[in-house]
Amino acid sequence: MDHQRSYRGRLAPSPTGYLHLGHARTFWIAHQRTRAAQGTLVFRNEDLDYQRCKPEFVNAMYADLRWLGLDWNEGPDVGGPFAPYSQSQRRNIYLQCWRQLRDGQFIYPCSCSRKDQERALQAPHEDDDDEMPYPGTCHNRISSAKDWESPAGTSWRFHVPDNQTITFDDLFFGRQTFTAGRDFSDFLVWRRDDIPAYQLAVVADDAAMQVTEVVRGADLLKSTARQLLLFRALGHLPPQYFHCPLMRDENHVRLAKRNDAFSLRTLRAQGAKPEELQRQFAAEMTYTTKTLSHGDTAKTNI
Repeated sequence: MDHQRSYRGRLAPSPTGYLHLGHARTFWIAHQRTRAAQGTLVFRNEDLDYQRCKPEFVNAMYADLRWLGLDWNEGPDVGGPFAPYSQSQRRNIYLQCWRQLRDGQFIYPCSCSRKDQERALQAPHEDDDDEMPYPGTCHNRISSAKDWESPAGTSWRFHVPDNQTITFDDLFFGRQTFTAGRDFSDFLVWRRDDIPAYQLAVVADDAAMQVTEVVRGADLLKSTARQLLLFRALGHLPPQYFHCPLMRDENHVRLAKRNDAFSLRTLRAQGAKPEELQRQFAAEMTYTTKTLSHGDTAKTNI
């Protein structure tokens, strides 16, 4: 991390279901790292998925995280200098980033449906990556992007620099290297239903909120490579990244919100104590880090 910048971490849950044990451990680690650095912890409500986000999930995530003993310095419920802290209220910021990417010829309109992509693909979609590989059908439309006044009416993709290597030092897993066009393809930045896609929204928010370190699950390692390209295109200094090992059930399947058995709500109802979970998380991280080497600083190269 650039030591000239004050440490700013973040919690960024999405209220699309009840938080599970894996979320709890990741957010606990983010809280611990922020407090150890005497930094500022930002709570960001990532509620862009209007079809799945529900008020009861918002209320539950506040209650569950406070039960776990977490607190934050900025957020929707406490305010702060970078308000609003709910993504559904930050559309103008995302539109500004979209215009900047459009003007820089980094993005293009894409009319391909999911079925179109599936028919065009020869390689299977990786289960650990939420972004379906894209065959580049519409990338020749990049020159027409300047004619669009708004992103509405179609999807928009970021045109990745083919065969460019993206390298960064993860604070947990160490050096990570991905090749654009091979490990991931042109990715969505704006959805057909006129909602900014995950990759663009989190980059815009992490930059605007001056986040210096992102703590999240290891399933987002590849997304970090995508997001580093966006940071560069938008002219912002990226944060550092600490990716946590995923928690899995007894069948080695990673925990998901649809599995209520591991939700914090259910565990609380069964009499779980926050101190017990905190001790468990601390023991798991101590055990895991014994087999890994990671430094106090990290570098990012694109």
